[in-house]
Amino acid sequence: MDKLILSELTNGLNTVWMLLAAMLVFFMQPGFALVEAGFTRVKNTANILMKNFVDFMFGSLLYWFIGFGLMFGAGGFIGMPHFFDLSFYDGGGLPTEGFLVFQTVFCATAATIVSGAMAERTKFSMYLVYTIFISVLIYPVSGHWTWGGGWLMNGEAGSFMMETFGTTFHDFAGSTIVHSVGGWIALVGAAILGPRIGKYGKDGKSRAIPGHNLTIAALGVFILWFGWFGFNPGSQLAAATTDDARAISHVFLTTNLAACAGGFFALAVSWMKYGKPSLSLTLNGILAGLVGITAGCDMVSPFGAVIIGTICGILMIYSVEFIDRTLKIDDPVGASSVHGVCGFTGTILTGLFSTSEGLFYGAGWSFLGAQVFGALVVGAWAAGMGFIIFKGLDKIHGLRVSKRVEEEGLDIYEHGESAYGA
Repeated sequence: MDKLILSELTNGLNTVWMLLAAMLVFFMQPGFALVEAGFTRVKNTANILMKNFVDFMFGSLLYWFIGFGLMFGAGGFIGMPHFFDLSFYDGGGLPTEGFLVFQTVFCATAATIVSGAMAERTKFSMYLVYTIFISVLIYPVSGHWTWGGGWLMNGEAGSFMMETFGTTFHDFAGSTIVHSVGGWIALVGAAILGPRIGKYGKDGKSRAIPGHNLTIAALGVFILWFGWFGFNPGSQLAAATTDDARAISHVFLTTNLAACAGGFFALAVSWMKYGKPSLSLTLNGILAGLVGITAGCDMVSPFGAVIIGTICGILMIYSVEFIDRTLKIDDPVGASSVHGVCGFTGTILTGLFSTSEGLFYGAGWSFLGAQVFGALVVGAWAAGMGFIIFKGLDKIHGLRVSKRVEEEGLDIYEHGESAYGA
């Protein structure tokens, strides 16, 4: 009887923690909406907000309908779909419906990353179609390879990863599985869509197109930072034991330190590079640190977290500049740098700074190799599928609004209303 009561209490505590974390991750949606709206022009604010609602509404329905089965169903390359049916999944003590909700908010996060990079010039109808593809195909398939027990995280003897590297790929909360998936799709989408009117002069030089409200962008980053304390610690999926409490506390600490380091060094580099400390780059530096630490927040030391945050905060500035000025890809909010580049980098840095398997801790090259391989494979999948989908949509119906709509604003032409009234 005592064991039964203890088991019931354990499952109850774990479930409450998982659902609390899911609520925090859901609260990241308004954070993304505010960041994207603040970094773009006032005439497109309602369109930005609508796309963020669509990401979650469509994503939730579609992920429940088919995405969850593709991600966690039995299978090698892809799981078996179980339309509307959750009975196939054994939650390991956690209610399947609760676990579905937890995974749904992660799927919605990957989807919403793309919105900002393609802002101010994308047809709303085509954005709806993209949301379908990421929720039912792109995210569930790469998720199946990893969190769904697929080949990248299969540690059984004779499996591909064990035979090749002697270890498996590790992404605790989604630097690659969530953030770089969204980031690489965002980069491809922005490239196919083309730059906003007036972004590049006749000489090819980039021109700044300031966002309309850094205040709401800053508020959005604070909300995202807060939500990340559910995103990363919540991935522990357990809170009933002393070991769980220690693990959650460690992840809280590494997550926060990386965010602070990313923001501080983005501030410092922007000050040295441009003569003044940039608020917008500092905001993205905080996010870069958060994205970078998400893969290894459970297995790096606090010092390692600071190094990862520092590298990602600095790298974000130079990657934004490279994508904008060299590649001539117009990403209004820097999503491809923050989520794509820093998600990829943070995953690889885990292979260096993991205290149990990292190269810098004497564990050899195997784990680093697994991290590089996994990040490349998932990135290639996301970018490749993004190219096929966006190129196809562009050929069939056209991704981009007309010149008149873009110049006058998507709010009135696409939605018939303005975010701030007349």
